[in-house]
Amino acid sequence: MQKIILYYKFVPIKDPEMTVRWQRELCTRLGLKGRILVSPHGINGTLGGELENLRLYRRAMSDTKEFKNIKYKWSKGGEEHFPKLKVKVKPEIVAFDAADEIVVSENGIENGGKHLKPEALHKLVEEKGEDVIFYDGRNMYEAQIGKFKNTIIPKTTTSRDFKKDIEEGDISKHKDKPIVTYCTGGIRCEILSAMMMNRGYQEVYQMDGGIVKYGEKFADDGLWEGKLFVFDDRMQMGFSDNAKDIASCEYCGKKTSHQVNSTNVRRKLHVVCQECAVEHSPSN
Repeated sequence: MQKIILYYKFVPIKDPEMTVRWQRELCTRLGLKGRILVSPHGINGTLGGELENLRLYRRAMSDTKEFKNIKYKWSKGGEEHFPKLKVKVKPEIVAFDAADEIVVSENGIENGGKHLKPEALHKLVEEKGEDVIFYDGRNMYEAQIGKFKNTIIPKTTTSRDFKKDIEEGDISKHKDKPIVTYCTGGIRCEILSAMMMNRGYQEVYQMDGGIVKYGEKFADDGLWEGKLFVFDDRMQMGFSDNAKDIASCEYCGKKTSHQVNSTNVRRKLHVVCQECAVEHSPSN
């Protein structure tokens, strides 16, 4: 049986290059494929492989001082969803161009928003109602096929665009409101919520574990609607058989979650149903 794991941890790493060499050797030995980014602020990974080998990977990580107590998100899939193993050193494990804005200790990011478990999120919405604003911490092409209700979707195509959006975009009009940031697995909101608080936002929360953990708890019976964009060749996933298609095909208007891209650049993805994708294929 194969699975895919998604994880991250913000923790000071003294020697990122040495960590990369260890990670590459560990994953190669266990036959795992995927992507791991390492920076002085921490680690961010998505890996696919045999279930037992992923468990051995998790055990090896837990045996280290830096990487113990990581929360792993498990999903369907395997190594076939990744062409190869990539392990790299980066200045940031998410490229917000905000490396100097976050304060990282052994406990994670110290100056970010308050973490909300899925149940606590529902309680916040029950207590504060429509005052609660959701802010999508992903890019527009991801939010096309799935989002939380009452969400402000930023006009962003890369993570670097968020700095301008929180300063000048629609969300900047609501600095005095309770704002819940969310993203796929939670990592981007760790940084984004800190950036927002640095700019005077008064009540900032972040979805603990991201959309993935929320979906594990409430699937399609809560505040989430649509499909979840994922960064492997699956492209998207639903949390249950009740997952809806909320996007509209650019050609025929049919509801779909299917996306196509002739340029192999994610930010240029278009929503096109499978029938229209075939009809409008360059080969036709």
